[in-house]
Amino acid sequence: MPLAFFLPKYWVTWVGLAVMRAVEPLPYPAQRRLGNAIGMLLRRLPLSYLRIARRNIALCLPELSPSERECLLNRHCESLGMALCETADTWWSSDGRLNQLAEVQGLHHLQAALAKGRGAILVGGHFTTIEISTRILGTVVPLNVVYRPMKNALLSHIMFSSFCRHGNPIPKDDIRTMVRALKNNEAVWFAPDQSYRNKGAAMVNFFGIPAASNPATSRLARISGAAVMTYFGERLPGNAGYRVVIGPAFENFPSVDPVEDVGRYNRLLEAQVRLVPEQYLWVHRRFKGLSSDYPDYYGRDSRNPAPQTESPPH
Repeated sequence: MPLAFFLPKYWVTWVGLAVMRAVEPLPYPAQRRLGNAIGMLLRRLPLSYLRIARRNIALCLPELSPSERECLLNRHCESLGMALCETADTWWSSDGRLNQLAEVQGLHHLQAALAKGRGAILVGGHFTTIEISTRILGTVVPLNVVYRPMKNALLSHIMFSSFCRHGNPIPKDDIRTMVRALKNNEAVWFAPDQSYRNKGAAMVNFFGIPAASNPATSRLARISGAAVMTYFGERLPGNAGYRVVIGPAFENFPSVDPVEDVGRYNRLLEAQVRLVPEQYLWVHRRFKGLSSDYPDYYGRDSRNPAPQTESPPH
């Protein structure tokens, strides 16, 4: 632990970590109640993220009435609150405890892909269950997790340390290590569904709206020869825990058109979002355009020029 992490600027972070550490041993039903309470507190705060979430819900689910959208936003805040508890479980709970809470479906799809000796690419999405879902998968199969470091260096250190204890973390820009892992017949997980405006980005429909997307999944699959399949997790109602599902390997993937490949993934992601809409990460500005030709859906100019360097899915 670097001594710099004990400077005053990290004291608030340490308090937060202490609270999370105290939450982790709680029984799961108690965590659910606490998570819901945290979510309702978040809902009452004047956070810009709530405006973004409300806008995304309106864009993606226009069939909902205004009252239904507000109800969904309430449930989404509860899901965000529970995600804080799940992060504590992800970092510090034992494999045995998580296995008792989780039902893993479709493991045979991953085993069949690995039996071919070319590795497997598991593509997920940014749901509020993203942390615990990857940890659950790591309890049943050795897993490489592609991650983005946090801005807070202390939190990033804690997250990285957890990844190292329970799997193999790969920075989002390190394609070489991803390819090496796949060549070694390992599983690599990442979530390529957030706004991507670097070199090679393409505008691909997500819920019928053009969204800046990363087509690099096709490139990685072509280089490695690895099978590609979905991996989605969901938090079950009440105290039933979690269901995580590995989908079958994509047929005829990659195709000759990387943009169509992204569209194929987006359609599968849309189906999962409709299954558990409150658990998708609506607070992300997914519909930032590649240029001023595209609408500014969020009411402010968020189109800062992105660095023109290619990076992998994240």
